Amino acid sequence: MEKRYLLVLDLQFFSGEKTEKATPQKRQESKRKGQVAKSPEVPAAMIMLGGIMLLNFWGGWMLDQLLAIYRINFSQYIAWEWSPINIRNLFEQMTFNAIKIVAPIMAIAMVSGFLGNYIQVGSLFTTDPLKMKLERLDPIQGAKKIFSMRALVELVKSLLKIAIIGFAAFSVLWSEKEELFLLSQKSIGYSLSFIGSLTLKMATVSAIILLCLAILDYMYQKYEFEKGIRMSKQDIKDEYKKAEGDPLIKSKIKERQRQMSMNRMIQDLPNADVLITNPTHYAIAIKYDAETMAAPMVIAMGKDHIALKIKEKAKELEIVIMENKPLARALYHQVEIGDYVPEELFLAVAEVLAYIYRLKGKIK
Repeated sequence: MEKRYLLVLDLQFFSGEKTEKATPQKRQESKRKGQVAKSPEVPAAMIMLGGIMLLNFWGGWMLDQLLAIYRINFSQYIAWEWSPINIRNLFEQMTFNAIKIVAPIMAIAMVSGFLGNYIQVGSLFTTDPLKMKLERLDPIQGAKKIFSMRALVELVKSLLKIAIIGFAAFSVLWSEKEELFLLSQKSIGYSLSFIGSLTLKMATVSAIILLCLAILDYMYQKYEFEKGIRMSKQDIKDEYKKAEGDPLIKSKIKERQRQMSMNRMIQDLPNADVLITNPTHYAIAIKYDAETMAAPMVIAMGKDHIALKIKEKAKELEIVIMENKPLARALYHQVEIGDYVPEELFLAVAEVLAYIYRLKGKIK
């Protein structure tokens, strides 16, 4: 039984089943392509709610502007003579009046739509969804999308939204049924005011319900998006290889870097004054010029087989090799190639250099 269970797990692994959460790199790549969790119901609900709030605060002013347009049309413009100049002036004046009324509605719609998208996906600008892709013209794939489970879910959502909002609007009307039946006995002004307030109330209730449904739809879209960008274990491994590089290629690059570093050290080695060794584990080449350098400098160093190569090259160049285990170990762990000898080791290195210079007869 246990072997069968392990076999099933292995089959799932090699089948590439997408069971793992998406990595940050995968999420960033999806966002660059415009693939994000977004519900179109959220901006629609916010546009509707913003429009209702605008009518609630500025509805009286907009009504006055409309009545003023009707008054001036039937009191002044109707008496004008038909001429090209008058027609042009009439067109310009009516266009300006219309823009003055419509502009606040358009502005609040644009701001509400922008906020509805921004709170879902944040700042995002990409042209990838606009690119021409031949697979989008595939009729088979198009038919699959039309008759897919997702299309069925969207249809059910739309029907439920219509049913819920319709029931809410009917409930508002039903609560005012007695007043509606008495409108025939009221004045025209009162009837228009009542119908306007009732319409605004129905729209407000519908907008609030639509906003609640939009939040639920966003949660569903978020779930579908997370499900769609899941990755298999093999996908995660491939992404790691792509981000970090193939281990084989990385090892070759490191080997190439080590070889280049070794070649540079061998080229600089003839300038060394002394080679301090461990004697088999470490090798550090020291150079010092009292006229141009403030302190001795390490120009080559290595460990194990690199140290052995440096020693062999130093023998060919007839560089003095001095065994000093503590000093070699300390230099290897504290200094990099091209660094000056630190102060705490300066005295020990100076003694070694003085001994070398005495050997070469540079100092008495």
